[in-house]
Amino acid sequence: MTDLRQGPPPSGEEPDRPGGRQPPIADFGLLSDCHSAALVDRSGSVDWWCVPRFDSPSVLGRLLDPQAGHWALRPVGAFTTDREYVGDTLVLRTVFRTESGVISVTDALGLEQGARGHDIGLRSPHVLLRRVEGVAGSVAMRSELAPGMEYGRTEPNLQLTGHGGVARGGPATLTLTTSVPLSQSAGMLVSSFVVNAGDGVDFRLAYSATFGGGQPLVENNSPTLQDTITAWESWSALHTDYDGAFPDQVRRSSLVLQGLTYSPSGAIVAAATTSLPETMGGDLNFDYRYAWLRDLSLTMRSLWIAACPHEPERLFDWLATSAGHVRAELVQIMYGIEGERDLSEHELEHLAGYRGSSPVRVGNAAWRQDQLDVFGEVLDAAHLLKDTLGELTPAVQQMLVALADRAASSWTEPDAGMWEARDTRRHYVSSKVMCWVALDRAVQLADRLGGRADPEAWAKARDAVRAAVLTQAWSDEAGAYTGAFGSDDLDASVLLLPIVGFLPADDERMLATIEAIERELGAGGLVRRWPSDRSGFLICTYWLVECLALAGQQVRATAWFTGATAHANDLGLLSEEADPTSGELLGNYPQAFSHVGLINAAWRLGQAETSKDTS
Repeated sequence: MTDLRQGPPPSGEEPDRPGGRQPPIADFGLLSDCHSAALVDRSGSVDWWCVPRFDSPSVLGRLLDPQAGHWALRPVGAFTTDREYVGDTLVLRTVFRTESGVISVTDALGLEQGARGHDIGLRSPHVLLRRVEGVAGSVAMRSELAPGMEYGRTEPNLQLTGHGGVARGGPATLTLTTSVPLSQSAGMLVSSFVVNAGDGVDFRLAYSATFGGGQPLVENNSPTLQDTITAWESWSALHTDYDGAFPDQVRRSSLVLQGLTYSPSGAIVAAATTSLPETMGGDLNFDYRYAWLRDLSLTMRSLWIAACPHEPERLFDWLATSAGHVRAELVQIMYGIEGERDLSEHELEHLAGYRGSSPVRVGNAAWRQDQLDVFGEVLDAAHLLKDTLGELTPAVQQMLVALADRAASSWTEPDAGMWEARDTRRHYVSSKVMCWVALDRAVQLADRLGGRADPEAWAKARDAVRAAVLTQAWSDEAGAYTGAFGSDDLDASVLLLPIVGFLPADDERMLATIEAIERELGAGGLVRRWPSDRSGFLICTYWLVECLALAGQQVRATAWFTGATAHANDLGLLSEEADPTSGELLGNYPQAFSHVGLINAAWRLGQAETSKDTS
């Protein structure tokens, strides 16, 4: 995609950001080293980098405030840009065209030298690599590094060195290495240089802990762009078995999920960002840099489809270790990427927020919520992996039995629901159905769960849940299953019923529900969660695709898939939501669950087509 930009004048002010206004969310590309993530916009500015982990404080945070740090690398004059990932990698190449010439900038978060296949990201060195290459003519360039440690709270001390410069402030130190001269200006490390055809200029920005003893990598052990490209390609080469519908989109989504994976543990963060708004200027801004159990079984299914058994098995191992011994306490719905439980939330009042959308939050108070659907997510994941997990350890047996017992005893209680309501607890239908899933899968796994398994009690509770849902979730007023017992309001979460096997999609009442949601909640190629929801929710749209495919409505299903996927940016990246009218991406980004939904919906379309051809 081509985009016209004006380069920065000598003052460093950017006319493409009047008043510090951030570019659209879709402007950003994702870089990942499977420890952390960076976002770079199409005009060459890295505006988000949290390091050394996804949930670490940012050192480049202009995404959330004009003064929170950035690294711009671009031509001085006016330019147009085209960009793409280098093959099946998360290495981004942007081509800048100016009146005087053409250059490319290749960006990556470096992977450990020699890491290949499933080992990528295990020992990432925390280095941001940028290479400028002259393609034609001669182009005047400017690099402007303005770090902002701890979400911009700390302006670091800058020092020039023989081969670059160092920014040191608070717990983080950034070491910039390059062959072009640097100067200090207004809290920035700045370089102006000219690139001719055939020239190459490299920049390497290495993170280290200021007081932790970590040192920037020495030259002969530092990551390189070419080795990082080779590493990503080696991972992709292990994941080529998918032969269903929309293979290009599935392949890119699988790479995004790997990019959102914290490789040392196998946990997948919900998104690379915090506090990108659900509604522009609104306050529904939350931190998604953690791993939710709510997403677990659907995520594992997508990994099974698009990747290989290695990834879902590691994700399940992370879950079992994070949960530990399950007692009578609240079953946590989310954890930190290394299994942390306490994800206490607070606001960063010094940040203005993306386009003025405040507050900016770090941590997430949902970790304290009671969400009954988590029982079903975990047991469904275990059932999905039943043929590859081998003999279950006593610890895993205890966890699964405890969760099944909790589903049997708790399904009658209200909860916060999968949309994590922060007001009133309700009897959400999706929560009841996921309790049914927990009990159903536990019955099927009972012979592998040890002496404490109680399949007779689980089956009795499962049947009671089913009867309650079939009678209390139906609304004659809505002509559909609704979001909560006793409610007449449609809710797209009930599209899960056919997907998890609770009801067939062509059941008369279920089909009426699917059609009501399509009619009442569908708009602009997207499905909203409920009638008053202003934005279209991408995962809900992909659930509708699956339901229509299961109901034999292949043409409608494909149309909805195409409409939803058209909201991806030029790099194939999706956020959580999009505006049904303008198509603008909204919410945290890139969003794992949206890419999970794409993969599962594409696979379902392929299965439906295959079934039709063989019938």
